[in-house]
Amino acid sequence: MTSREALTEYVSAFTHSLVELGVADAVISPGSRSTPLAYACMKQEGLSVYRQIDERSAAYFALGMAKASGKPVMLLCTSGTAAANYFPAIVEAYYARVPLIVVTADRPHELREVGAPQAINQVNLFGSHVKWATDLPMPETENQLAFLSRHLHRSVRSASSEPKGPVHVNVPFREPLRIDFEQAYESLGEIAHFGGEMALSPASREFLQDLLKKEKGLLIVGEMTSPMPVEFWDFIQQLDWPVLADPLSNLRGNVPPEAQHLIIDSYDALLKNEAFKEGVMPEAVIRIGPQPVSKPLTLFLAAVKPEIYAVFDESPMLRDAQSLATHHIQSSANALWQLPLEMKKVNSYREKWTAASALYWEVVSLHCEEELDEGVLAKVFFDRLENCDLIVGSSMPIRDVDTFFKAAERDVVIYANRGANGIDGVVSTAFGVQAANQRPAYLFIGDLSFLHDMNGLIVSKMQATDLTIVIMNNDGGGIFSYLPQSQEERHFEDLFGTPTGLTFGDAAKMYDAQYAAVETAEQLAEALDQPKDKAVKIIEVFTDRQNNVTTHRKLWSRFNEELAKQ
Repeated sequence: MTSREALTEYVSAFTHSLVELGVADAVISPGSRSTPLAYACMKQEGLSVYRQIDERSAAYFALGMAKASGKPVMLLCTSGTAAANYFPAIVEAYYARVPLIVVTADRPHELREVGAPQAINQVNLFGSHVKWATDLPMPETENQLAFLSRHLHRSVRSASSEPKGPVHVNVPFREPLRIDFEQAYESLGEIAHFGGEMALSPASREFLQDLLKKEKGLLIVGEMTSPMPVEFWDFIQQLDWPVLADPLSNLRGNVPPEAQHLIIDSYDALLKNEAFKEGVMPEAVIRIGPQPVSKPLTLFLAAVKPEIYAVFDESPMLRDAQSLATHHIQSSANALWQLPLEMKKVNSYREKWTAASALYWEVVSLHCEEELDEGVLAKVFFDRLENCDLIVGSSMPIRDVDTFFKAAERDVVIYANRGANGIDGVVSTAFGVQAANQRPAYLFIGDLSFLHDMNGLIVSKMQATDLTIVIMNNDGGGIFSYLPQSQEERHFEDLFGTPTGLTFGDAAKMYDAQYAAVETAEQLAEALDQPKDKAVKIIEVFTDRQNNVTTHRKLWSRFNEELAKQ
């Protein structure tokens, strides 16, 4: 067997194994050393290939795809700093539990640590931020394909098992790097795999069934990327507890009308009110998914220290930043709504939450008629969404969703990168979500976050997409105006406000995107309704940071006054 035949066999076995293991998508950052695998991806049946020349953006694109699909996505780059540029997205994937198969091409062993170009130490490059890492042997005339197959099996199963996350496969190649496109490959067979969902133990079933009989209970739902099944909606109607729905819970859209009174989408606002908090102390709390975005909820739970705080988490790595959990149920949350329940009589505790939430939305409606700020404009945007995905930036955008996105029957699924809560890579993540779901997507993002990943727009020139980007341009870091450091005027703008004076009309032109600049609710509605004639549409909304803070606080004050009258 020639070296070229051996190389072709090796990379063909590599991509074939991944497809057999359920990997359907590959994101490639073009480069020289990864040539053999890039070619193999292009010729591999059953593998869809996406390209992004910016490695940092490529990694976030793959992250968005894997987050939306729930399936591992292959990410491929050349050697050297290309691999290092994947790091931010890998950190996010690790903490957000998103499955990625990160494949980095490398120099052969004789070119490592001897001053060769584009050669850095890539072995265990991502350290503790991947679930598993391996440095594969190079292709040779007597390839150990069974060994390769088993390592790839472990990679995909590690990425896909709870807690899901990224794995790193480092693959050295020696020149020449060309493969034979005509050479056939016949698999020797893959390892059969049988998995199963973790079920409740008899003890946990008994504990939960006693717990669910309580009236003063809260069901808190954090990020859930899969749609809720019919059984969930039946379960919460029988349970009749308030369901505190994080923006990423999949409970702000597709809510059946008969269950809408149970979804408390205003809890962030309600728990800013001291009197209300004192009147809704729970006897028990059950949380599924990670801790929600809301700081008022975090502070409320820390103050209450619930006697029973049960957390569902399939992983032994329990997410409990406040050390409040009293019970860790290591099982799929699906097991919860399989439990039999008897329909409760009307729950006065839940009714208190429902009435306060309804009052909040009445106050918001009046506020939006009389005021104009970033939140009001955000609500104009949110209310027009239907049959789409919404990807949200960190800092103020996700908090505006928490405050102004009302749960409804309409089909809108919300995504955000909340593993590490960074503002980088959000544009690329949005493109990845759209590529996975293949339906219209909207990105809601701040100006600084958009700047961080403006290069992500390149992907729209390489494959079809359908993305509308709404940029809230308040000329800087809007969230810092709500934080304690805003009280110190010295150096605040230099260190936290960080105004750039930049606008994005020219950027839209450079990437051939449709563009509109707006300042009022009417202008925003008109821009959103304007027919989309390009793959990417950018709507830049200009707001004022100080006015945003003042008007937000006016809303809280008005709501507190109305709630005090109840």
